[in-house]
Amino acid sequence: MSRPKPKTLLQYTNKKSYKMEEVLDATAIYAVFYEGKPINLKSSSIISNYPGPKYKKVSFSNPGHAHNLAQKLNTMFKTTEFQVYELTQGKLLKDETH
Repeated sequence: MSRPKPKTLLQYTNKKSYKMEEVLDATAIYAVFYEGKPINLKSSSIISNYPGPKYKKVSFSNPGHAHNLAQKLNTMFKTTEFQVYELTQGKLLKDETH
């Protein structure tokens, strides 16, 4: 069974590069938390500093991706404290830099 096609809210097409950007409707954002708190996830090499640390995604518009990550982290760290939270609203932040 295929996923239902999301509703397109906005669409922009670059006439030079032929690339299209679409803003799609989502019901929520799903984020992996540890012990009930939001996290960042960073990977790096203990042998070399090149190319440097990589920060990985911990929030997704698809709950399946978040559940897969939580399960992977729980297995890796031998815990059950990584869980998925559904975020449907938030606090508006003003960008003070612009």
